Amino acid sequence: GKGGVGKSTMSVYLALALNSTGAKVGILDADIYGPSVPTMMGVNEKPVSDGKMIQPIHKYDLKLMSMGFISGDKPVIWRGPMLAGAIRQFVYDVKWGDLDYLVVDLPPGTGDASLSLAQMIPLTGVVIVTTPQDAALGTATKALHMFKNLNVKILGLIENMSYFECPTCKTETHIFSHGGGKNASQKEGVEFLGSIPIDTEIRTSMDIGKPLITQNLESEVSIQFIDIAKKLAGKISIEAFRALPVIE
Repeated sequence: GKGGVGKSTMSVYLALALNSTGAKVGILDADIYGPSVPTMMGVNEKPVSDGKMIQPIHKYDLKLMSMGFISGDKPVIWRGPMLAGAIRQFVYDVKWGDLDYLVVDLPPGTGDASLSLAQMIPLTGVVIVTTPQDAALGTATKALHMFKNLNVKILGLIENMSYFECPTCKTETHIFSHGGGKNASQKEGVEFLGSIPIDTEIRTSMDIGKPLITQNLESEVSIQFIDIAKKLAGKISIEAFRALPVIE
């Protein structure tokens, strides 16, 4: 939905959390205009081709593809059809191999990237990411309704930046309001997957390309993400089972 709510952070951390359980995971950065996965994963290299397929970048046992690997610091100034073409190439021309999960980091809004992806491949489902305040919730709800209209399963909603805990007094401060994500999930009839606090360690670790979960699986934040990832894995396995052909 809204920009700046932490969709890329959620994508990276959930992919790493799923990987920590032994799953084979890839991340497709579908934010063509503002890719942030390369920075968050600490990658500064260009993908190569074997003449037929593009080889994804490997980092932290994940397979990665992003326009940021190709464009670097240069802006991508494209119209919609070119964006859709890039996403198609990242889906079909990248040698993803045998993955259990392909996590797609979508850009803000309800535009070409989301529509192209939903029309291009049979998505298992989407996760809505929001912060508690009304402005973010309103945009997130629009994104939720768009995917429902496209017959894409809503796997659940995550509330990011839910609160800030003072490191000395341990008091929780609800900077962006309180309980908005849970209320929205109840109103829309989707599962509330969990909340993630504002944590300076998350921010600093992503800025240097060393996500906290890769350094310490036992940290409180890592445990929170792994808990959400386990919920997602369960829901995804149910959806995958439902999609199996009926044998009579």
